[in-house]
Amino acid sequence: MIHRILDQSKQKEVGELFTSVFTSSEGEMEGRLIGNLSSQLASNIDDNEIICFGVYEKETLIGSIFFTRLRFSQPIKVYMLAPVAISAEHQGKGIGQALINYGLNELKKRSVNVAVTYGDPAFYSKVGFQPLSENLIQAPLKLSMPFGWLGQSLTGEPIPTIKERPGCVAEFNDPVYW
Repeated sequence: MIHRILDQSKQKEVGELFTSVFTSSEGEMEGRLIGNLSSQLASNIDDNEIICFGVYEKETLIGSIFFTRLRFSQPIKVYMLAPVAISAEHQGKGIGQALINYGLNELKKRSVNVAVTYGDPAFYSKVGFQPLSENLIQAPLKLSMPFGWLGQSLTGEPIPTIKERPGCVAEFNDPVYW
């Protein structure tokens, strides 16, 4: 397995992977929704506001993950992990966890303070995420399932309390994802 930082040239490949994975697991409508989201994110990868990592087996993309910047008025670097996809035939082998850990380590190298995500606590707890109160860090939009808001410090210090709602990249500025 080879981990890589991806750029805009991988938009088609990334979009197809997410569409396939989410169609298989969640149905055609969710596959289209997340496939379109990932394609939009991939078309705007800038390695700062939108960072994308991939894992390859030989020359085939078998997994991908996005981290997008959340913006606050105070000087703190917070990134949101979402979405993530591992091809169906490669799931259950620890590839997703390894890819997430690779991404988190890359964020640490970039002096990121906190990583957050919105997903299944049972899965994300395996890679260090813990339930995150919105009294500590709010989501960019109102959450439909607040128990899925998770975070982890990347500095070893406690997650600081931030009293404002962050801004997010345009691609996530839609209540359908929250």
